Amino acid sequence: MKRTLVLIRHAKSDWGNPLLTDYDRPLNARGERDAPELGRRLRVKGIRPDGIIASTANRAAQTARAVVKGLQLEESLIQWDRSLYHCRPETFETVLFGMDDALTTVFMVAHNPGISMFAQQLLPGQAVDDLSTCAALGISITADRWTDLPNAPKSLLFLDTPKHPSEGTY
Repeated sequence: MKRTLVLIRHAKSDWGNPLLTDYDRPLNARGERDAPELGRRLRVKGIRPDGIIASTANRAAQTARAVVKGLQLEESLIQWDRSLYHCRPETFETVLFGMDDALTTVFMVAHNPGISMFAQQLLPGQAVDDLSTCAALGISITADRWTDLPNAPKSLLFLDTPKHPSEGTY
C-alpha cells in the first residue's frame, strides 16, 4: 500500500516581542503569507491529507491552520500534539506509529531541528539537510501500516519551499 507523509516546518515566526516565550511566538507577516500559499500549492498538486498532526506551539499551530485554509479543508482535520514541540526524531516516529492505518496521507507540522533530522533519517543520502521555514517535504512510503515505516521503501516525492515552490502534480 502506498502512503504519503508530508513534513512541514512551521512558517517564519515573529521575534519582535522579547516578552513572549519561544512556545508563544506567532508568525510574522511573511509567515502569514507563505503558509496559506503552501496549502494552495499542495492543493494544486492534488495532495489532500487524511490527517494532520501539528505541534501546539503558536507558530506551528498558525501554520497548520493556514495550510488547511489554503487546502480548502476544515480545521477539524488537525490533531494537536504537544510532544512535537522541539522534539527528537524518534518522537515523530512514535506519533506516526499511533496513527490509524486507514489514514494514507498524513501531514506533520513541527519545528527544527527535529523535523529536518527526521527527514534525513527517512531519506538518507537525499539533499534534505535543513528544511527552511514553511518547507514541505513529501515522502512516498510503501507500507501496510505506519509501524512498518522504519524498514519500508521510501522515496522523495517533492520538496517545496517559499523560495523554490514545486508546482505540478505527483
